[in-house]
Amino acid sequence: MTTLVIAEHDNASIKGATLNTVTAAIACGGDVHVLIAGANAAGAAQAASQIAGVAKVLHADAPGLDHGLAENLAAQVLAVAKNYSHLLFPATAAGKNVAPRVAALLDVAQISDATKVISADTFERPIYAGNAIATVQSLDAIKVITVRTTGFDAAAATGGSAAVESLAAVADSGSSAFLGSEIAKSDRPELTAAKIIVSGGRALGSSEKFTEVLTPLADKLGAALGASRAAVDAGYAPNDWQVGQTGKIVAPQLYIAAGISGAIQHLAGMKDSKVIVAINKDAEAPIFSVADYGLEADLFTAVPELVASL
Repeated sequence: MTTLVIAEHDNASIKGATLNTVTAAIACGGDVHVLIAGANAAGAAQAASQIAGVAKVLHADAPGLDHGLAENLAAQVLAVAKNYSHLLFPATAAGKNVAPRVAALLDVAQISDATKVISADTFERPIYAGNAIATVQSLDAIKVITVRTTGFDAAAATGGSAAVESLAAVADSGSSAFLGSEIAKSDRPELTAAKIIVSGGRALGSSEKFTEVLTPLADKLGAALGASRAAVDAGYAPNDWQVGQTGKIVAPQLYIAAGISGAIQHLAGMKDSKVIVAINKDAEAPIFSVADYGLEADLFTAVPELVASL
């Protein structure tokens, strides 16, 4: 029994979600292999070989594998799939783009958002916005799984010494092409990788207040900024700051929620945070049910006082 982790990388280095997925793969039992499919991705393959617990790295290199186009990456996975009992993808935008295609072409049922490995064929996954946990058993010969990275600790990025094996790259399908990207630049940590997150809700009232009140706190803590869906829908914060079921799933060391009531959909995206601090003037706000520390106060007074005391 051998598990293949389909790595996320930028051709030079491994993305953090891959390390969490390796931990899930180790829990499945047997050897763990990592697939690096990219263009000029020798650096990423070398980095993958150093991940603790990885027995082998498969490196497929071709221009058509750059940018992780679903059609080409899925074909590369399928070329080696028969050698594996489990195919694991991070449950990120990229992983969710490729895994269903692989599962469909293998004619197996995908297990989505696995948060725990009970045994080699049995897994836990959240349903109903995380209000219930389903235990799912798969009898498929090859199990295709997306891993919710907040459910697993990251594997050590160093300490391993896996062999790197070159694979023949599949031909470019020609059915899709990468045209370009517009990437927002920020000095702050990326939301899903941040150790501290300061999030704001609709109670902030405007984008100006959102920036005026929360930015100084985030600056003091070296934190990423997040937002509830209500705040994003109101135009107070950009879409890529949204935390929740329909946004990003995060689990930082510290999550500060200011003016967020705590709707089920928001809690689904952040309740695995190690320490949760809630600031809200409504004592009945659901956010207090998951908070480790709660402050019943007006955020417009409390947050500046907190900044002043840091």
